[in-house]
Amino acid sequence: MSVEIEFLKPVLALVLWTCVMWIWMYALRLPAFSKAGINPDDARHPGTYGDKLPAHVRSAADNYNHLHEQPTIFYALMFFMALTGGADSTATLVAWIYVALRVVHSFVQIVIGKVLLRFLVFTAGTFCLFFLAGREALRVFAG
Repeated sequence: MSVEIEFLKPVLALVLWTCVMWIWMYALRLPAFSKAGINPDDARHPGTYGDKLPAHVRSAADNYNHLHEQPTIFYALMFFMALTGGADSTATLVAWIYVALRVVHSFVQIVIGKVLLRFLVFTAGTFCLFFLAGREALRVFAG
């Protein structure tokens, strides 16, 4: 297997985790809508029904949305590195750590619900991105 394939496995893993979160979100959301008597047409605007759903159900939807925010930087950075020669074992390890932290972030947000812990996990993942981006900037601009 080529270095690029090995290097991009964390990208695929995070995409698959996002798919898992979609399933988890709707596995919680659909029964909650039914139990709360929410007509799907009344829920076309985000936030109009939030007070009628349990916190863990709202958290699952929030987490799914979060997986479409900061991870877009991760995806772009990983493909940039793969295409320009930045893929190496250190970057691969940091990428896997980032993915693991995103998975932990999901569980903390949905199951545990502690904001400070979630913030700490999010911050650790952000530092992984800073490390990868900074290292790439040095390689590309100073190299």
